[in-house]
Formats: sequence, structure tokens, C-alpha cells
Amino acid sequence: MIRSVVFDIGETLLDDTREWARWAQWLGVPAHTFSALMGAVVCRGGQLVETFALLRPGFDLAYERGLREAAGVGELIEERDLYPDVRASLGALRAAGLWVGVAGNQTARAGALVRELDLPVDAVATSGEWGVSKPDSQFFARVVDWAPGRPEEILYVGDHRDHDIVPASAVGLRAALIRRGPWGHLWADDPLVTGHAEWVIDSLEELPALLHG
Repeated sequence: MIRSVVFDIGETLLDDTREWARWAQWLGVPAHTFSALMGAVVCRGGQLVETFALLRPGFDLAYERGLREAAGVGELIEERDLYPDVRASLGALRAAGLWVGVAGNQTARAGALVRELDLPVDAVATSGEWGVSKPDSQFFARVVDWAPGRPEEILYVGDHRDHDIVPASAVGLRAALIRRGPWGHLWADDPLVTGHAEWVIDSLEELPALLHG
């Protein structure tokens, strides 16, 4: 039985299109160039930050985030960045008696911005607030300590094979991959995903029936 459902943020709850476009603008390249390079990095097994380094060698992500904030063009998360199925689906899970949390690899500022959306959830946390990032097992150990239930009673929902599904499963959580965003589509049929994920879903709207069907 599932008692708690915890959601990744980027490309699970949030459409990251605008944020990546803002980074492209900050770096002075077309959004298409930035996205294409990101795809190339992902396909060769690299880390996201490598995309920035390809465009600007020696790129320091934390420093550049600070510069963006100082320039008044920092992180921005608004209602329109939510995928259309988010509010109703999270609300349905809570109405069914499940504890609902949000925990992803974001900054502390992003955590504050997500809280301002007043989603129907019980708690929000980010790697910037916890001081540990996915795929580190300690991130998921924090999820286990944070969400009610034993590990096997907690479902973690995300779009990333290596940052969500595999490490969540490794600490005993159940996992579901959502097929959206570049990673979700790329890895939906990957053997590691199908071997570790409880479900592969196309919409968050599927979850209430899966958990209580």
C-alpha cells in the first residue's frame, strides 16, 4: 500500500521551457542551440552542467545564478509553468488520503517559488535546502525520513532514469517515471526504467486510479 507520493519538480510538475530559454538568453545563444546541445549531452551520458560549459568554458553555475539574480532576471516559477494536470492530480491524491510531497534538485529560491504557487501538497523541499542533490542516495534517505511510511510505502515520481527512478528504487522506494520532457521520453522504454519503475505513465492524472484502482 502506498501512503505517500513525492514528486520531482522539473519536467514532472514544471515545464522547464521558459527557464531554459532564459538561460539561453543569458548566455547569448538561440534557445534552439541550447536545447540541441542539452540533448547531445544527455544522449552521450553527460551531466546537464556540461551544456553550459560547452557554450562558455569554465562556466560556474552557482556564480552565474547569482549574477542573474542581481540583474533581476533570476529564477522565475509561475502558474503558467505548471503542466496542466498538476493541480487536479495532486489534489485528487490528497483527497484520497495520501500524503503528497514535492522534492527535487532545485535551489532554495526555487523551493520558495514553488511554495508560493500554493499547490495542494503537504510539504515542499529542494536539494538546495537539504544540502544534498540527486542522485546521491542521501537525498532519497531524506525522502524516507521526511514522508510518512516505510520506504516501500512511498512512491517517488520523476522523469529522469538516473536521478529519479534508479536511485529511488535503490533505497527501497517505489518509483514511477512520467513520459514527458526530454528525459522522460528518451528513457521511458529503457530496461533500467522498466526494471526499476513500478509504472511508466503519460500523465499525472493516471496516478489516483493506479494507486486506488
